[in-house]
Amino acid sequence: MTTSLATVRPVSAADHPTVERLWLMFRHDMADFQGGLPDPDATYHSDRLRAALDDDDWAAYLFTSGDRPVGFSLVRALSGPARVLNSFFVVRGARRSGIGTAVVREVISRHPGPWKIAFQDSNAADVAFWRRVATGIAGEAWTEERPPMPDRPDVPPDVWISFTTA
Repeated sequence: MTTSLATVRPVSAADHPTVERLWLMFRHDMADFQGGLPDPDATYHSDRLRAALDDDDWAAYLFTSGDRPVGFSLVRALSGPARVLNSFFVVRGARRSGIGTAVVREVISRHPGPWKIAFQDSNAADVAFWRRVATGIAGEAWTEERPPMPDRPDVPPDVWISFTTA
């Protein structure tokens, strides 16, 4: 599906190398908020990416503008009580252009029902973005909570936004 700003498509086998490179950019950006160094081979752990590419209960989407990759999203728990936007990334050169809002709305529209989206309180841009997205999709019918991280009392809790789409 093409929005006015970008195309959203399921990740194909041919897209794997592109998404793997975007994953490195995503994990590098997330290190500002979650810490962590790359592995000795200069990669970051990719268990969620592997699951999204291999598991039927996940969906992976690539975002492009023309022939240029501009981001990706990973959705898990497709058969569960609520879909979880596990990872969402837009390259820096495409941020603040409206692409992020357009593509996330498209991804969410492909999986109607309850949704959960997590982000870090320390990432002010994400806080504002996800609250705008939730309000744009669900009006005032969304909630926000901060459950403690299981077995990690030293780590600040993620913020979880929940809403339901028709």
